[in-house]
Amino acid sequence: MDPNLAADLARLPELLDDARRFAVEVLAGIADRPAAVAPEHRAPAPLPDRGAGADGALNQFRERWAPGFSGSAGPRYLGFVTGGATPASVAGDWLTSAFDQNVVVSTDSAAPDLEREAVGWLRELFGLSAAHDGAFVTGATMSNLVGLAIAREWVGERLGVSVAQDGVAALGNLPVLSGSPHSSVYKALAMLGLGRGCVRELATMAGREAVDVDRLAAELAALDGRPAIVVANAGTVNTVDFDDLRAISALRKRYPFWLHVDAAFGGFAALSPQHADLVAGIDEADSVCVDLHKWLNVPYDSAVQFTRRRDLQVRIFQNAAAYLGLPTDNPDFVHLTPESSRRLRALPAWFTLAAYGRQGHREIVERDIALACELGDRIAELPRLRLLAPVRLNVVCFTLAEDPSAARIDALARAISESGESFLTPTVYKGTPGLRAAFSNWRTTNSDTMRIVDILRSL
Repeated sequence: MDPNLAADLARLPELLDDARRFAVEVLAGIADRPAAVAPEHRAPAPLPDRGAGADGALNQFRERWAPGFSGSAGPRYLGFVTGGATPASVAGDWLTSAFDQNVVVSTDSAAPDLEREAVGWLRELFGLSAAHDGAFVTGATMSNLVGLAIAREWVGERLGVSVAQDGVAALGNLPVLSGSPHSSVYKALAMLGLGRGCVRELATMAGREAVDVDRLAAELAALDGRPAIVVANAGTVNTVDFDDLRAISALRKRYPFWLHVDAAFGGFAALSPQHADLVAGIDEADSVCVDLHKWLNVPYDSAVQFTRRRDLQVRIFQNAAAYLGLPTDNPDFVHLTPESSRRLRALPAWFTLAAYGRQGHREIVERDIALACELGDRIAELPRLRLLAPVRLNVVCFTLAEDPSAARIDALARAISESGESFLTPTVYKGTPGLRAAFSNWRTTNSDTMRIVDILRSL
């Protein structure tokens, strides 16, 4: 055995304790760590020949790389839609690495059953029925890809072909209709061979990002019975706007289409009785995307996908090698997702749900919504800023009151980042450059919001 490896094995408890102490040190100071750090680009070091052992590697990381890491796990990182990691989910993530399970088949481990239990808990959390089966994937992009792949196969079924067997060319033109599709939808369609150009972006309601359902009905009618895919939003990125899922579902009485709901973070509205009506009708969807490293506050990378047509899912993703076996009525996960090798990413989600339950995660969601509303109210009072849209859930979209050019918005975003107080991402809403503040971290409190207000006022 390599001498460094043998020495590390002999000292494994001490090495893990060293890493634990460093992690505790980092997390204890996360509230005061700069929300973002301007990168200092370094030339890559050469590959070591003999290596420094785990202790040496930890020291190198502490000195060379850790100071440049952002406080994205902390309470004032409001860029993108980024959760932190609850204490229980961190513990679950560490144990995921320690047990190092490959959740492929059910013949050697209880890990697949743990994933099935976690999927069942999440299905209940989001108000989906037992008709929806699910599996863990890496993120919303992969969740959208899986859902749209099943949709593609469904369209082929309607046309009498199998895309999984005969290829995408057998389909011909396949329209994908949506009001405000997320960029990951385009990426997924490109990977699936359908192409970004198959998307037809439809008119939205006045002053909204929600699709005009009458316009959608007209587009479906114009297809003259040809099946299509409709991508509905349960929470858009800029303003967390929601399509009317019940009205869209009702159109299936007249037109054949697969309904895929992108509920990457808006699906968590189901946890709040005051906001649950926003996702009313989600159970009617044929496939649903939910991202967990956002508002469930588990470590990257983690998402879940749900579908009513697991049979089509198996037809696409089956990996029936001799050593894996054929899919059964309760197929192994190797037959359900793009990956064959699968980390047990269900364990952090299982841990946080077991630790805090529905009520604990409802409190996080409702607190973040209240904080977003508070920031929106404060911004509305600042004469040099203005809201670009109402605060509907957990994202505040705003801009400069005068001359909101891209250059000035970028300068403001950069100044906020350089202050270390917060990190916000620039965007463009209805043609106007602006900034987004997305509240999804379990640590964020009112005092953090006030610090963000103060830095906005000063800048």
